[in-house]
Amino acid sequence: MKITDVRTRTFDLPHEDHPFDPTWQVAPSRSHRLTLVEVHTDEGITGIGSGGVLTRLNTTAGLFVGKDPLAIEQHVEMLKTIAYFMGRPWPIEIALWDIAGKAAGLPVYKLLGGYRDRLPAYASTGELRPSAQRVDDVLKLRDEGFNAVKIRFHSPNARDDLPTLEAVRKAVGDDMTIMVDANMGWRYPADLSPRWDISTAIEMATAMEDYQVYWLEEPLWNYDYDGLAELRRRTTTRIAGGELNLGVHEFREYLRHGCLDVYQPDATFAGGITGAKTVAGMAQAAGLMFSPHTWSNGIGVMANLHLAAAVPNAPYIEFPYDPPNWTPEIRDYVLTEPIRIDANGDVVLPDKPGLGIELDEERISQYELK
Repeated sequence: MKITDVRTRTFDLPHEDHPFDPTWQVAPSRSHRLTLVEVHTDEGITGIGSGGVLTRLNTTAGLFVGKDPLAIEQHVEMLKTIAYFMGRPWPIEIALWDIAGKAAGLPVYKLLGGYRDRLPAYASTGELRPSAQRVDDVLKLRDEGFNAVKIRFHSPNARDDLPTLEAVRKAVGDDMTIMVDANMGWRYPADLSPRWDISTAIEMATAMEDYQVYWLEEPLWNYDYDGLAELRRRTTTRIAGGELNLGVHEFREYLRHGCLDVYQPDATFAGGITGAKTVAGMAQAAGLMFSPHTWSNGIGVMANLHLAAAVPNAPYIEFPYDPPNWTPEIRDYVLTEPIRIDANGDVVLPDKPGLGIELDEERISQYELK
């Protein structure tokens, strides 16, 4: 089997009626733009991938044509060089794993190790909302079947977010696991808002101990290795991070410094499934957790779900969900079936070959940008 073409397609779903205002953006989103990678082969098998930050792909697609799509480790080495100069091309690697699963007639998670066929999901909210509204939101999530939820801390004064955490914990009692995301690890261009310093991070992590927060995510800049290690020494709250780090070499530094309890590379941003699974193994060897970031779209969610299901140290899968402004229908609009949880609050892996998802070509043609 040989690769015959690597193509990109871009789609844009307007949702003006539900502008999404997540903590990591400087302005609300009123549409959901998605770039899809398709890797075509001479045997009629096409793999798909999405997520990451695809830049200048058209200048590099020819590097893959004529090559064996199953030689994934070779392609990873090529993608590392592309990533060094041209963004994050890892959705190509996701598409190669999709091809590998389809060629073998197996779901990707089984090719990767097949540790389990389902994972507990935590509802990952994105917006800051008034305390009473967030409590109402979380109670509705519990009624839908979620057993865990992640809320955001991102007010200019970090202490202003503590009452929301307190109110949510009081409302759900011991029924739900609660995570907190500070979104301090990185910034979008034009976002010059101040990050937490080490004193603030210690104060917040210590306060969260009283509310049994399962982990505190991205409390400091991604490359503050010494600060993260100091924070981790000063609290019993687990420290999580690494969602958009560049690759295995950066996670090696986290391990060397003792920065994190929970490792969170997103396969579509940080080294592909291949690299992220290596990080999962590094964390496992150190007795630490692995729970990949999944905020991109349904294809990215599914790629990271296959990865997490393949390893034994993933306690949860992130499920981006903050209705009414971020729903499976918006997140997964290119797919024939949105990804959902079951009655137990788990996401069940598809048993179809590859990633196990299909594009809704008839519906999404209206959203394709030519």
